Amino acid sequence: MSTPSIVLVHGAWHGTWCWSSVQPALEERGFSVIAVQLPGVGAAPPGDLESDARAVRLVLDAVEGPVVVCAHSYGGIVMTEATAGAPNVVGLIYLCAFMLDVGQSLLSAVGTPPPWWSIHAEQNVIRLHEPECALYNDCTPEQTMAAMQQVRPQSLPTFAQPLRSASWHDIPSAYVVCDRDEAIPPEIQKAMATQASHVEHLDTGHSPFLSRPRELSDLIAKLAVTVLNGGGPVTNARPLAGSRR
Repeated sequence: MSTPSIVLVHGAWHGTWCWSSVQPALEERGFSVIAVQLPGVGAAPPGDLESDARAVRLVLDAVEGPVVVCAHSYGGIVMTEATAGAPNVVGLIYLCAFMLDVGQSLLSAVGTPPPWWSIHAEQNVIRLHEPECALYNDCTPEQTMAAMQQVRPQSLPTFAQPLRSASWHDIPSAYVVCDRDEAIPPEIQKAMATQASHVEHLDTGHSPFLSRPRELSDLIAKLAVTVLNGGGPVTNARPLAGSRR
């Protein structure tokens, strides 16, 4: 099969900026890469799960040829909804992401909100409250500070709305468990990963696109070409660094 394009979907509170080191690393390997900005982050008025999924689907519909979608954290829910019935999507990569089924929402999966969420019902948003340990526990102080300057409020409806479709039932999927994650405990990730076609591990916290961008890029490339797309190595690609187990 031909080399797939890769679409990157960020998680809650973040934006396309979080892929700023991963995207060029994948492009160096010969991939066409698109990072999608979700309207559920920082918008006024805030978007919802439906508008986030629509933003991803518009990108997918504009891409010619096979596509592998990689989503982080909350972005896994968006990807699950947006890729249902998408004829050119050949694979899904859940990066320490919520891999839920029809009728489930992020709030229903989480249960009690963690202490680093600050819910502002009157504004219909969720803000972050001292999230450094949960989201950036293996990042440098400089990486953490830069990220904290760019995070934005997250739309509360994006967490509350249930999935209407679950594409992983029909599309090959890989789950990347981040073994030092303090935001989504690895045991919870492993439970969700039992639904995936393939499972890998990274020895990172919740934000490997910041702490280990090259290693993450290597793994996404390997999954996109050899696991999900059923093809061979990308022409002139440098050797894979591989994932840690």
